[in-house]
Amino acid sequence: MGAQPQAKPQTKPQTRRNRAPRTPKATSSPDQIADTIDDGALLGMYREMVLIRRFEERAARAYTQAEIGGYCHLNLGEEATVVGVLAAMERTDYLFTNYREHGYALSKGIDPGRIMAELYGRSGGVSKGWGGSMHLFDVEARLLGGYGIVGGQLPLATGAALAIDYRGGREAVVCIMGDGTTNIGAFHESLNLAAIWRLPVVFVVVNNGLGMGTTVEESSGEPELYKRAASYRMPAERVDGTDPLAVRDAMQRALSSARSGSPFLLEAVSERLKGHSVVDPAKYRSAEKTKSLAASDPITLFAEHLTARGLLDEGSVAEIDAGATARVQAAVQFAEASPHPSVDTLFDYTYATPVANDSRRLPGQPLFAPAPVPPMPLIGATS
Repeated sequence: MGAQPQAKPQTKPQTRRNRAPRTPKATSSPDQIADTIDDGALLGMYREMVLIRRFEERAARAYTQAEIGGYCHLNLGEEATVVGVLAAMERTDYLFTNYREHGYALSKGIDPGRIMAELYGRSGGVSKGWGGSMHLFDVEARLLGGYGIVGGQLPLATGAALAIDYRGGREAVVCIMGDGTTNIGAFHESLNLAAIWRLPVVFVVVNNGLGMGTTVEESSGEPELYKRAASYRMPAERVDGTDPLAVRDAMQRALSSARSGSPFLLEAVSERLKGHSVVDPAKYRSAEKTKSLAASDPITLFAEHLTARGLLDEGSVAEIDAGATARVQAAVQFAEASPHPSVDTLFDYTYATPVANDSRRLPGQPLFAPAPVPPMPLIGATS
């Protein structure tokens, strides 16, 4: 027998896992970074926060009018965190979030009409009307889902970061979660894998103080949630979630760290103004607590900051509010005009690629169609 051809040696991809970790680039102090933001960008952040507020208020109204079905969770009170996180991200970065995601979709640049249409369950929505409030998804915007299962997005976000690392990309993954998610197994598994593989991912805990109706202090052995990253030798930080500039600065540091091979855990303290969902009256809060939340409204605080800088006055505040209200009303009109999805399309998006013998049986239909029964001949009939 002749000599066997030798297989070509396989070159192992130069990923973060098999190279020495790089030292993250030095970042400026928060004050220095904030000072570099021009007036137009500051006003843009304020407009975005107001748009989210008016969108969520209109969504709550539509829910009570039975225009929106299923569950509906709002970002009311968390607008500064939402806008600050997205302001630091690049357009090519990927975003995974939980079921409280309307504001993130808006900040990702998705048209408000398509988002509202999804909440209405219409075919013009971002998920063709089949996802609803908790399952917004847009590949072009790189919003890879809102997830209704608590913590369901963490393993997927970690896997996306692994894919980026494997192919040597520069993108980063941002994974949003609530404070309650830090107590489930997928949180620890995902952070552990991200740490040992040095994946380009930032885990963002939006700590609104309540896992549904249970306080963080009553449900967490370590209520300062950012400290949990110490178990995985992961850099972490806690930031005031009512300040969009502070959140933006912290996210810039977090993303710089993640791109350099050190995944990051960021905790943004940002209490929601309303209940867990639209139907939650939040009776577990005292009247004093509710009053204090109104006094720390992030939109009011940011408007005061911009007014002190000479960027806003009563007239411009009213103008921005009117513009946001008009955009939301146009989104509602688009949703109402969008048709309901056809039942024939119910299974069109079950799989990413065609699967042989996949069932398209509708509820109430038999698993297998019965064999046709030949008609009985009439008594006394002759051939």
